[in-house]
Amino acid sequence: MKLNYIIIMIIFMLSSMIMIIASMLSKKSLYDREKNSPFECGFDPMNLTRMSFSIRFFLITVIFLIFDVEIALMLPMIIILSVSNLVLWMLISTYFMIILMLGTFYEWKFGSLNWL
Repeated sequence: MKLNYIIIMIIFMLSSMIMIIASMLSKKSLYDREKNSPFECGFDPMNLTRMSFSIRFFLITVIFLIFDVEIALMLPMIIILSVSNLVLWMLISTYFMIILMLGTFYEWKFGSLNWL
């Protein structure tokens, strides 16, 4: 039992010493504001957080994510074509494509795809 405590203390002290040495040897500059701040899509995180944000950037991001997930779902469908029931596969693929086309027409109708 004592041996376990000794090993735990040695591991704790060794990791603490490594963290202290690493923080002393790091070349961080307290005056370099740009390198220490996170990158937030071109926005300055040190300014007010209640700045106006263009909703178009958000819509384009959502559209990109939707079509990215679409590709991730379509690739396995092509791979399992040879081992699945052809009629069921065609039915599911057609249903999936119809849902994607309806979503695209919906975005087109309400102007989400227009960038002016």
